[in-house]
Amino acid sequence: MKPFRLFSAAALLLFAGSALAAPLPAFTARYQLLKDGSPIGEATMTLQFAGDNTWTFTTASKGTEGLAALMSANVQETSTFRWKGDLPEGLSYDYAMDAAIKHKERHVRFDWSSNTISVDDKGQHQFAAQPGAIERHTIVLAIEAGLLDGKHDFALPIAVRDHIETQHYTAQGKQQINVPAGHYDATHVARTDGGGFEAWFAPNVLAPVQVAQNDGGELMMKLESYSQR
Repeated sequence: MKPFRLFSAAALLLFAGSALAAPLPAFTARYQLLKDGSPIGEATMTLQFAGDNTWTFTTASKGTEGLAALMSANVQETSTFRWKGDLPEGLSYDYAMDAAIKHKERHVRFDWSSNTISVDDKGQHQFAAQPGAIERHTIVLAIEAGLLDGKHDFALPIAVRDHIETQHYTAQGKQQINVPAGHYDATHVARTDGGGFEAWFAPNVLAPVQVAQNDGGELMMKLESYSQR
């Protein structure tokens, strides 16, 4: 075998080994979106390995029914992070919401060389980082990976607009839930210090099977399909 081919094969094995060492595999999960119980659209979560211990996590949502369709409402959230043990640590986050009469963006950057976090959200903000800090989008991955490691309580350092906020989440036990993808005996996890966040996680599905957020009405995501890559 030529030297170049040997190098390429070794690089491929190293790349694959880094991906396999991560707490969660690459996946694609598709969801039905509901607002106060009524379908309004669809969403897709994608987790993929980007190389050099960097992962990309994207959630793309699209309004397909009712007012959400009329407003042509689309939201995309993209996080990059690295795994530190069984928990993610943030690198960047970008949020973009586009609708017929409104556009909104939010950006977060983690600079671990200077231990600072910069947030562009209704003005520029910079503050001290904390080891293991993430942003709100990556919370479901931190909980999923922690549950696989046997954890039931989570104190997560979350970068909000101008500071680190420690948010607390606790497993509430098992619940039987039905979503379009099927029937699951799922672990129910809820935020216990406010915020109105709940999520349900099931064995053999390494993405949340259901997510609920109370923010001016209940927004819910229900799993339609899941595949590992």
